[in-house]
Amino acid sequence: MVSRERFARWYRNRFVWVGVILLATSASVVVLVNSAGPELAPADLRGQIMTRMRATLEQADPEQHNHAGHIVQAANGDEPAPTVICGVHVYGHEPADVDKLADVHTVYGFHLCGVAGPDRPWDVAPKLAGPVIMDLSTEPPGIQVVEATAEIMFVDRLRQMFPPRYAELAMKEALAEPEMADLRRRYDAAAGL
Repeated sequence: MVSRERFARWYRNRFVWVGVILLATSASVVVLVNSAGPELAPADLRGQIMTRMRATLEQADPEQHNHAGHIVQAANGDEPAPTVICGVHVYGHEPADVDKLADVHTVYGFHLCGVAGPDRPWDVAPKLAGPVIMDLSTEPPGIQVVEATAEIMFVDRLRQMFPPRYAELAMKEALAEPEMADLRRRYDAAAGL
């Protein structure tokens, strides 16, 4: 049997308490890491989708971006083709419950693209912007921009094309501040500014 004196010495020993604290901290870290694991996948998926959207929009011919009355002049034979620099914001994707980019079929988002010409400042560059639907089930991905028509107002057209939860976001949100700053930095580099 353990005497009270021996138990008191063990209870007051600082090394025992250091061990107890380290054990409790380690257990807490393991629990937090394991519980955060599945939640990290969608954030990574969102980053992959943004990268794919940006690359697709930037590699598309600027004439494919002609929407909302914007006309981007194609390069003459002597001039290099204009460089399109885009920033994107993802509202969501379908199917919503997937965690791999290969399983995503449709992406709903916003794009803001500037057509960079040599020494052309951002303020005077042709810009293409608005809600966009990207069909990732085809190669190359399909790009569909929400546009108003003579008969249908923009908001009504947006509601026709986007699922309700993404349409509400599209009416309120555009690019996040870090994405806009990155877009401007990349545009200035492409324009040689």
